[in-house]
Amino acid sequence: MNATVSQRLRSFDYSTWRARVEATGGCAHPVRLRGSSTIATPDGTVLAQRTGEVWAPCGNRRDTVCPACSDRYAADAFHLIRAGLAGNEHHVPATVTDRPRLFLTLTAPSFGHVHTRRLTARGRVIPCRCGDHHQANDPNIGGAIDHDTYDYQAAVLWQAHAGKLWHRFAIALRRALAARLGVSGRRFGTVARLSYAKVAEYQRRGLVHFHAAIRLDGPEGPADPPPAGITAEGLRDAIHEAATATALNVERPDGTTLNLRWGAQLDLREITPTAHNAVTDETGEITDTRLAGYIAKYATKGTGKSDGHPDRPIRSLAHLEHMALADHHRRLIETAWHLGGLSQYAELNLRKWAHMLGFRGHFLTKSRAYSTTFRVIRGDRRAWRLAEQLDQLGHPADEPVIVVNDWHLVGIGHRDEADRELAIAHAERIREQRRTTRGTS
Repeated sequence: MNATVSQRLRSFDYSTWRARVEATGGCAHPVRLRGSSTIATPDGTVLAQRTGEVWAPCGNRRDTVCPACSDRYAADAFHLIRAGLAGNEHHVPATVTDRPRLFLTLTAPSFGHVHTRRLTARGRVIPCRCGDHHQANDPNIGGAIDHDTYDYQAAVLWQAHAGKLWHRFAIALRRALAARLGVSGRRFGTVARLSYAKVAEYQRRGLVHFHAAIRLDGPEGPADPPPAGITAEGLRDAIHEAATATALNVERPDGTTLNLRWGAQLDLREITPTAHNAVTDETGEITDTRLAGYIAKYATKGTGKSDGHPDRPIRSLAHLEHMALADHHRRLIETAWHLGGLSQYAELNLRKWAHMLGFRGHFLTKSRAYSTTFRVIRGDRRAWRLAEQLDQLGHPADEPVIVVNDWHLVGIGHRDEADRELAIAHAERIREQRRTTRGTS
């Protein structure tokens, strides 16, 4: 324990500070507010009033930025995903487990040879193209073998258009399913609905791939049974057809055309309703509960880069000089920055997303009718907390109250690094207690 932390623990306001940290769950960048909050009955009787300074969690989903808030986001994401996989919560019927459902992984194409580590069936390391036998923690894995021949421009442009490529894939999949149902693509919505939840995950080469839980419903959504004639195998064939047909042409800086497609690696697995202690069971099929946890986990990951990788937008390339970046990822950021300065890519806003290696999409998205929403989940949590508070005040939770909040921002973040270190330690204790509880349950 360093002297600064030790001094903080003995400070006169430590108990007040700790209470605020506990209220945010150990948020690394709390939003500090000052003002008042009043809870009253409709006739004007004040049940509770609070004034002064309060802290609210920052809400950042990335574990590298705020472990506490990323845990909360992952928990919400788990319930959102699982509701659409298993039903029986958030107004999603349990019958969704009987629908054609598949777990899909779509990858980026190759833009040049990268350092890899592959194993034989006996566990021996296969030599990389560079001739080395890389260890599992080798920082070179995923990086270009030859930076001069690796197509960084194409990689960044693919990354910037990955969300649009998914959009075109979804359209192509609806058309492929419509053809199998004997209707036109325009009439697909009158006979069926494509529901999905997907998450973007960075590979070590710095490019995203998409994991998606895909389900076929009736036209009204999860409560409506899907049309007869489409099985999980039919959905599988349609996905393969759509992924192969999806393409997008964009312009390179020199005016030539770049054809963007999905990578050759496409993985499809059937989702089973049985819960096991692994992501896949002995048949290789993916179970709904574990899949929800798997997707939620990757929704909180960052770009997976080396220590010092920027977690927020950079203002100039000069910032990179103070970061411990691998050469490959540094070149991706530099390429995104340079392309962002060209007028032909102005709408991509690449300089804003250079720290994300050009990826501009949301990390977790879903179709409208897949399940519930983050807003509903968070609203339920607020309602539960209010009901708990009213119970402590002796007021029936089912009787109306008026809540008046008047807060204004006074700052973001902790006073110094010692406070931030203690808050993160508190969040880690909560995380460890949760692991212990799960292990003994």
